[in-house]
Amino acid sequence: MTDKINIRKLEADLWESADLLRAGSKLTSSQYCMPVLALLFLRYAYSRFKMVEAELLKNRPSRGGRVMPVEASDFAAKSALYLPREAQFDYLVNLPDDQPLGEAVNHAMTLVEEQSEQLTGILPKSYTMFSDELLRELLRIFNNKTLDEIGGDVIGRIYEYFLSKFAKAVASDDGVFFTPKSLVKMLVNVLEPKQGVMLDPACGSGGMFVQTGDFVNAGGMNANTQMTFYGQEKVEYNAQLCLMNMAVHGLNGRIVSGDEANSFYHDAHNLAGKCDYVMANPPFNVDKVKSESASAAGRLPFGLPGVNAKTKEIGNANYLWISYFYAYLNDTGRAGFVMASSATDSANKDRDIREKLVLTGDVDVMVSVGNNFFYTLSLPCSLWFFDKAKRLENKNRVLFIDARNYYTVVDRTLNEWTEWQLKNLQAIVHLYRGEQEKYRQLIADYDTALEGFSLTEAEAQLAAAKQIAKDAIAAADRKTKKQVEREQNELIADAELLLETARQREWLTSKFGTEGEYQDILGLCKIATLDEISEKNYSLTPGAYVGVAEVEDDGVDFHERMNEIHSELSQLNAEANVLMREIMTEWDNLKTK
Repeated sequence: MTDKINIRKLEADLWESADLLRAGSKLTSSQYCMPVLALLFLRYAYSRFKMVEAELLKNRPSRGGRVMPVEASDFAAKSALYLPREAQFDYLVNLPDDQPLGEAVNHAMTLVEEQSEQLTGILPKSYTMFSDELLRELLRIFNNKTLDEIGGDVIGRIYEYFLSKFAKAVASDDGVFFTPKSLVKMLVNVLEPKQGVMLDPACGSGGMFVQTGDFVNAGGMNANTQMTFYGQEKVEYNAQLCLMNMAVHGLNGRIVSGDEANSFYHDAHNLAGKCDYVMANPPFNVDKVKSESASAAGRLPFGLPGVNAKTKEIGNANYLWISYFYAYLNDTGRAGFVMASSATDSANKDRDIREKLVLTGDVDVMVSVGNNFFYTLSLPCSLWFFDKAKRLENKNRVLFIDARNYYTVVDRTLNEWTEWQLKNLQAIVHLYRGEQEKYRQLIADYDTALEGFSLTEAEAQLAAAKQIAKDAIAAADRKTKKQVEREQNELIADAELLLETARQREWLTSKFGTEGEYQDILGLCKIATLDEISEKNYSLTPGAYVGVAEVEDDGVDFHERMNEIHSELSQLNAEANVLMREIMTEWDNLKTK
């Protein structure tokens, strides 16, 4: 809950900063987005710098009673960006008024670039175009604790927020959409990257790299030594954001941008057949792709999708992407990507390509995702997973998961998977792969988090917390009321988290037990054979296999309730008509006076 509140507050602050820039300058949205995001980058880099610095100083050796200072190499070993003093955010915030702030910020950006070869020439150094007063206000806006508490692809999400507020048309034209953190985490959780070459041929702001780095580091390894990251991004602006995002997380990568990074026509890193992992959220349903150029560029193990005979153009490039992702894999590679839901059972040439793909035996897992997972779009999507090194038992089988009804509502327009929900979905994959020990470890993690509370006890705990809070707030005097409210709300939030954890454990164990025995669950998951997939004309739509779960009868008679609604509506309309007549009468009286 806290993360959601902090993210929303951060977005509101950014909106405020954008308003300031818009009022204080004549820059276009594309001109002012990058300076603001670079300041945010610097603030987030400083937050990570201070966190790693504190960790390094804990066991720092001393000489002559003096603790040895930290060095840039120490931060590199922790996958963090070293910041010289004049590039640290608090230095800029506390700069005296008589020193030119624009020049100081430009110098800070130069110093940061000197610490990271991949950032050379990326960060803006145009801050002297702003007044010092404006820059100070921007620094104040970003000098909040929210940025210390939120991880993941922060820059990408903020970029998407800017696009949604100021340049929706640009986002739609470029097919640029930030991939929500929970979808990226699901891709990473199923792929379980450990070491090797990873490619994102539509890398955007680099969220796939960031979450992969976090996953590898969480496993006790160093992402920069275990993984080699490659990216292609047609829009140079996005590639700059990607490099910034990777740098702030201490990750090294080779990112190509511009025309040579157009994945339809270029394998910019010459990685066909060489990747251990491919992850992507490509633009969906792209049209007017030149078929001859795409064909000449290769990476089409199953042939071209449908081509317009007159224009020689591919009308929908979804299966170009799907073919590329497969073609990039080495003999043991895994791929995970987001794709338009329509691609799972599209017809004609798409269907033929899909048949060839299924018959390789390398389609591993298919997941249906519901509406409102994207930050600016409401469309549903699917997650596809390939594995060229499946265990023998699964070689001719595919796991289908229909997760369209399994999510948490963030607000009216946004859904997500919580950490426990992500782990539950991953647990189904573990059971499909015969990894019961990982399932049982998850149950142990649940039990640790719940501290012995059952679902019923967690419900009682929340009810008690609410009652205690109500009594405490009522008893507080006026001076302490706000403090008491804040403390009690935190206790309620803890009780709500406990209850949600208990509910997710119940959701999982009610289906697969505490030991983890896989079984097909109506409406949720099914392991289908290639023969079964063939019988359904090679559809890869999870709903076609898992079926529909029975809906519990809520005891309400539908026809009776509809009659009640019509009656209520009729009464409201009658009241509205009476009110309108009274308003018109009063209006006529006023006109005659």
